[in-house]
Amino acid sequence: MPVLLLLLIVVPLVELFILIEVGQVIGALATIGLCVLTAVIGGALLRHQGLQTLQRARANLDRGAVPAVEMFEGLALGVGGIMLLTPGFATDVIGFACLIPGTRRMMIHALMRRVHVQYGPVQGQASERPAQGREAIEGEYRRSDPPEQR
Repeated sequence: MPVLLLLLIVVPLVELFILIEVGQVIGALATIGLCVLTAVIGGALLRHQGLQTLQRARANLDRGAVPAVEMFEGLALGVGGIMLLTPGFATDVIGFACLIPGTRRMMIHALMRRVHVQYGPVQGQASERPAQGREAIEGEYRRSDPPEQR
């Protein structure tokens, strides 16, 4: 909790300092324009990278593989998008790092070395078997529509 509070105080102050310094060098309107430009470029990059990540995740699911890397990439893309929408240049650097495929993958592989990804049902999660004390009802069915409509 103290780390989050510290971040909520320090990050805006750093961003404010950088914005003031940049504004003194290139002017206030140019600084605002640059902030808007980074948000627009970041939004376009987020959309493009997000669609590519979604396609890779879908391909992995079609092959029966768990899209663990793609799930982490989706999380990194979300963080990057939030950082780019936050006004300022320091958060833009973090945001673009999350959106650029090479740096994003480096961050994800570093994270995955520290995280254990478990495949299969999680303890406490419902399984496909019926619960104790419940009966499975068996039955038969027959299609009644004509074969040409199938």
